[in-house]
Amino acid sequence: MDDATLRALFSESPIGLHVLDTQLRLVRFNAAARHIRAFPVEDLLGRTVSEVLREYDRDQADEVEAMVREVLETGRPRRDVLLTLRSLRPPHAEVVVLASWFRLQDLDGRPLGVAAAILDVTDRNQAQARLALLDRVGSRIGTALDLFGTAQELADGTVPDFADFAAVDLFDPVLRGEAPEPGPLLGTIPLRRAGWCSHGSPVTAGWPVAGEVSGFPSGTPYRESLTDLRPRLVARLVPDAEWLDRDPVRGRLLRRDLVHSMIVVPMCARGVVLGLACFYRSRCPDPYVDEDTALAAQLVARTALSLDNIRLYNRERSAARLLQHSLRPPEVPDHTAVETAHSYLPSGSGGDWFDVIPLSGARVALIAGDTEGQGLHAAAAMGELRAAIGALADLDVPPDELLERLHDLVTRLDDEVTSTPHDASDYRVVGTTCLYVVYDPVIRRCTMSSAGHPPPVIVRPDGTAELADVPQGAPLGQGIATHRTTEHELPEGSILLLCNTALVQNRDPQQAMQELDRIRAALAPASRCLQEACDQVLRALPADGHQHDPVLLMARTRAMGPDQVASWTLRGAPEAAAEARRLTADRLSAWGLDDLEYATELVVSELVTNAVRYSEGPIGLRLIRDRTLICEVSDTSSTAPQLRHAEEDDESGRGLFITSQLTQRWGTRPARRGKTIWAELSLSA
Repeated sequence: MDDATLRALFSESPIGLHVLDTQLRLVRFNAAARHIRAFPVEDLLGRTVSEVLREYDRDQADEVEAMVREVLETGRPRRDVLLTLRSLRPPHAEVVVLASWFRLQDLDGRPLGVAAAILDVTDRNQAQARLALLDRVGSRIGTALDLFGTAQELADGTVPDFADFAAVDLFDPVLRGEAPEPGPLLGTIPLRRAGWCSHGSPVTAGWPVAGEVSGFPSGTPYRESLTDLRPRLVARLVPDAEWLDRDPVRGRLLRRDLVHSMIVVPMCARGVVLGLACFYRSRCPDPYVDEDTALAAQLVARTALSLDNIRLYNRERSAARLLQHSLRPPEVPDHTAVETAHSYLPSGSGGDWFDVIPLSGARVALIAGDTEGQGLHAAAAMGELRAAIGALADLDVPPDELLERLHDLVTRLDDEVTSTPHDASDYRVVGTTCLYVVYDPVIRRCTMSSAGHPPPVIVRPDGTAELADVPQGAPLGQGIATHRTTEHELPEGSILLLCNTALVQNRDPQQAMQELDRIRAALAPASRCLQEACDQVLRALPADGHQHDPVLLMARTRAMGPDQVASWTLRGAPEAAAEARRLTADRLSAWGLDDLEYATELVVSELVTNAVRYSEGPIGLRLIRDRTLICEVSDTSSTAPQLRHAEEDDESGRGLFITSQLTQRWGTRPARRGKTIWAELSLSA
């Protein structure tokens, strides 16, 4: 049985068995030992352990021999010692073995030598190394939304463990967020170097650096890989390879740098060809094998997916920017009530906006808002909300009522979006914040309400600055719509600053005071150009640096003097219409607007007559000489008038129709008690 076991160990065992004598010289080996790569045991017979290991450039040769000698002397075996050996003889192959040593002794315990069990684990070790490299490089790729940075991460991650040189080239359209058209024309599109790394130096002379354009001629592994979208393995690259002459520039570099093996992998994701990744070996003597090609393909596939995500993000971000730009007011309209200026820093692609909307009675509305999220969905939500606010502003409702109506609209829109079968998580208008401010230059009063938006800053003519005391209602669509208004008397020349959340956060009082100090400093002197001051304030305030684009709207208030406004209170009696016509004629004569006397008297007479007929109590009449002549009639009735077309035999019902024909525009403005009907006549009539 012992003889049979011994024969099996030396002829059938898959584990290499080496027998050393007491001088630690190799005296015998089994059949499996012959098959350990780069380990010619026949040539090593009679040599000691240290002499054998020195054949493999093993720095620890003496240390390993001392370990084996300890086994011989003590009888204590050593198991599973991992050794990496590289032959000094061509082709300088590397082998990784798992070695165990145990003492051989006779029946009396006298040592006869040492037996070494050697297991070739090169394939297993290389597979583990490939998995580790895949995990390590994969965790580094795509950490930032940067095409060049991601390409460089692939190159840096594969050198020197996988390649001595690594290059990543991307098609020019990809860098613009586009996708190259598939087909034969692909070879004519230039590729631009996006990532490069070499062992020992970040740049090797002659090779394209980041940003440089290069082409890949036909009949080369590069063009072949781009044509059929399959990796190319050149296991043994010889200097006289025919294809090197077809690519003379790159061929000269490959010969100069002694590149002996290379892999070319096309970068594809979601059916889009993004570019090409190339890996070269020159210092490492081992040629690439099929397993290396599979690893390179996996690394490139991960990188390509990240690159395509970045490409799509950049494309959507650019589209969102264009949409935002088209949806924002191209120019803030000039207005009698305020002088305005605005600044906007497009650092992201959020849905931040502002608006200046003229209202009746020479008033003006100032709006600032932030939508949730980024990209096209945020920009589209911004456009919808701007349109809704514009429509609600035409109704001339108070700020708190406008925000409550907007809250209901946002809630309904969100219900419609969430009820759709597709995933609409990116398109949400719930959580939008909005600040709505109305300034009246006649009474120099500012009324404001907020739906979760930062309050405006008020800077008075004497330079004092404060955050306006505005109750913070819930953001639109969240919770219960409980928005309240506050009123502030503003001297002429006061400045209102409306910011978004990128500039004003929920900071502590000390930070708020620091921001007010910055604003005061930026606005000094008070006479400086408002746009210049606005730009300076935007630069002075710290931005949050995250989702929102810093937006700032500034308005310097103006006031209308007594020579521009006339108002009277009339009794609610039939003779009120005649008195209104007389007062109107006298005022127009004083203003030098005699040409408007007939039309204005007719409009005023019709509006006052309606007020006498459909309301009780006193009637207010006000004329405002602005860029148009504004006529306002106020009464205590909350019933809104309806424009109708009277029949030929009707004796009444033509008042509002006559008003609409004689004026540029007219409308109704509700009040806490009653309403005001207003009409505007052109001064050039």
